[in-house]
Amino acid sequence: MASRIFTALCALTLGKTVLAIPGYLAPRASTSVASWLATETPIARQSILDNIGSAGIYAETADSGIVIASPSLDSPDYYYTWTRDSALTLKVLIDLFRNGDTALLSIIEEYIDAQAYIQTVSNPSGSLSDGTGLGEPKFNIDETAYTGSWGRPQRDGPALRATALISFGQWLVENGYTTTATNIVWPIVRNDLSYVAEYWNQTGYGENFIPDQCQDVTDHLDLWEEVSGSSFFTIAVQHRALVEGSKFAALVGSSCSYCDSQAPQVLCFLNQFWTGSYVLANFDSSRTGKDANTLLGSIHTFDPEAACDDSTFQPCSSRALANHKVVTDSFRSVYTLNSGIAEGVAVAVGRYPEDSYYNGNPWFLCTLAAAELLYDALYQWNNIGSLTIDSVSLDFFTDLYSSAATGTYSSSSATYSSIVSAVKTYADGYVSLVETYAASNGSLSEQYSKTTGAQLSARDLTWSYAALLTANMRRNSVVPAAWGETSASSVPATCSSTSATGTFSSATNTAWPATLTSVSGTTTATTATTTTTGTGTTATTTSTSTTKTSTTTTACTTPTAVAVTFDLIATTVYGENIKIAGSISQLGDWDTDDAVALSAIDYTSSDHLWFVTTTLPAGTVFEYKYIRVESDGTIEWESDPNRSYTVPAACATTAVTESDTWR
Repeated sequence: MASRIFTALCALTLGKTVLAIPGYLAPRASTSVASWLATETPIARQSILDNIGSAGIYAETADSGIVIASPSLDSPDYYYTWTRDSALTLKVLIDLFRNGDTALLSIIEEYIDAQAYIQTVSNPSGSLSDGTGLGEPKFNIDETAYTGSWGRPQRDGPALRATALISFGQWLVENGYTTTATNIVWPIVRNDLSYVAEYWNQTGYGENFIPDQCQDVTDHLDLWEEVSGSSFFTIAVQHRALVEGSKFAALVGSSCSYCDSQAPQVLCFLNQFWTGSYVLANFDSSRTGKDANTLLGSIHTFDPEAACDDSTFQPCSSRALANHKVVTDSFRSVYTLNSGIAEGVAVAVGRYPEDSYYNGNPWFLCTLAAAELLYDALYQWNNIGSLTIDSVSLDFFTDLYSSAATGTYSSSSATYSSIVSAVKTYADGYVSLVETYAASNGSLSEQYSKTTGAQLSARDLTWSYAALLTANMRRNSVVPAAWGETSASSVPATCSSTSATGTFSSATNTAWPATLTSVSGTTTATTATTTTTGTGTTATTTSTSTTKTSTTTTACTTPTAVAVTFDLIATTVYGENIKIAGSISQLGDWDTDDAVALSAIDYTSSDHLWFVTTTLPAGTVFEYKYIRVESDGTIEWESDPNRSYTVPAACATTAVTESDTWR
C-alpha cells in the first residue's frame, strides 16, 4: 500500500504523465469532493511536513520543530515562524497522531522542545519574566527574536499553543505518561495560560475591549495583524484555552485558579461581539466587522459534545449560522469569481470585504473554514438528534431549503433529512471551489485571484494545508476531543474587566522518555518525508532509519477513525473507471455523482487491481457496491446483493484492508 501512494504522489509532484493505466484519473479530473479529498489529503499532510525544520525540504535551514509559514522568501517574505500558525498546524498533526498516525510523534516532540525555548527568548514585546514576551507574534527560523517593525503583541498565540499542547498532554496521560505530561508539557502550557489570564482584557493586535461596561483598554492586534483592538477570534480561543487548561492542570496533579476566575469573564466579553444579526469581528469603526475571523473562531472552539450554544458560538448555533450567511454573502459582490452565484450556493471567501492586501482576494483557508463550520454543525445535529430553526437562523436555512420554518426537527423526520442533505451539499461546494483553484499538483498558496482564480501571494502556505486536513476530518465525522464547553457556557450577568496573575518560568525539561516511541514499536530518525492517506494512515516512509525500542507497553489507544483500504480486482479497458458508492456520506449516500473513485495506479495485465483508502469513523456499519463508469458516463452497478462492512473499533486499529472481486 505504501508504494502505491508514494508512486502516485511522485507523479503528481513531478508533473509526470501516467500512461497505459486503464481509466487513470488525474486528481483534477475527480467528479466528487470525496474523490478529490482522497487524493489531496496526503499531499496536504506531506506539504506541512515539508515546511517544518529541519527535515522538511522547504525548511532545511530552520531549527528542528520550527514551522515556517511558507517557503516564500519575497513578495511576500513568510520565511518566519508565527506562534499562531505553528500552533494551529501542530494541533492538526496532534489530532492525526491521536487517531493513529504515530509517525508524527518525533515532529510533535521537536515542536514542543522548540516552543519551550522560544518562550524564553526576549523580544520586542517583552520577556518571560512578566510574560509579556509570549505575545510576540513571530520569530526568526533559528529561534532568535525578530526585531523588525511588526504589529505586536498578538494575544491569540499563547492560547492556541496551550490548546495544541494540552491535546498532546491529554494523550500522554491517557497512555501512561503522566510524569512526562507533568514535567515537560505542563510548564509550557502554564506559561501560556498565565499570559492569557493576566493579559486577556488588554487589547492589541487581537485583544479585548468591553464596550459600555469595562474601560480597561491597551493594545493588541487582530487575527490578520492589521487592526489594534478587540478580536472575536482571540477572545474565543482564549476562553477555550482557560477552560481546558484548568481541566488539564487537574490531570497532572496541579490547579489553575487563574483559569477558573478569568474564563467566565472572557466568555462574558465574547458575547459582546454579537450584533443581533452577525458576529462583529473587531471593535473597529473603519470596517463593517464582517470577517472570516468569526468563522475561524467558531471552528477552533468547536466542541463535539456541545449543544448548539449561542454563548460559545458553536457551529450549529443560530448565531454561528446567521453569521455564516452574513460573512459569506459579503463576498458575493466583491469578487468577479462570485458573480451570478445565488445565496445559498458556495462562493469564494476571503478575509473581509474591505481587504486590500494583494488587492483583496479569496483565501484558501477562509473558503475551507466556511465548509468546516457546516461540517461541524452537521456532526452536532446528528449527535444531538435534532436541529432547531429560530428567527435568528431562519434566513440561513431558507437559502438552502425554501420551505424552512421555525421549529425543532427530529433526525427521524423527512424535513431534517432534507435540510441536512442541503447543508452537506452547500459545505461541499466550498471544498469544490478549493479543488477548482488548487494547483494541478495539489499545492495551495495563501490566496487565489478574485478575477481569474490564479494562485497569489505566499506559495505552499502551511495554514492552507492545515485547513484542508481539518475540513476533511470534519467531513468524515472525525472530531477532536471535547474541551469542556458543556460546563463552561453560562454567561455571567455582569462583565468585569479583571485579570489574574499566574506563574512564568522557563520550561527546561525536554527529556522525552525512550519508551514513548513504543506506541509505534520503532524509533524513527526522521519522519518529514512520510506521507499518509487522508487522516492518519501511514502510506509511505522514505529516508528514515528505525530501530526497535523497549518492549515497555502503554495503555491501549482506541481510535475514533480508521483508514479503510478497499482493494478490488476488476477487469477494465482504457477509459473505464471504478468507483465505490455506499450508504454513508463518506461514500456518497448511494449517489453515483458523489461516489469515491478508485485508483488504477497498480493495475497491470496480470493484476487487475483498483484501490482507494478513505478514513471512516470507527464502528460505522454500512452497505456498499462498486460501479463501473464508462467513458461516455454510463453507469454499471455490480450485481446484487449489497456488500456490508463494519469499520473496526478495536484497540490500536488504525488501518485495515477489505479485499473484493467485481461481481
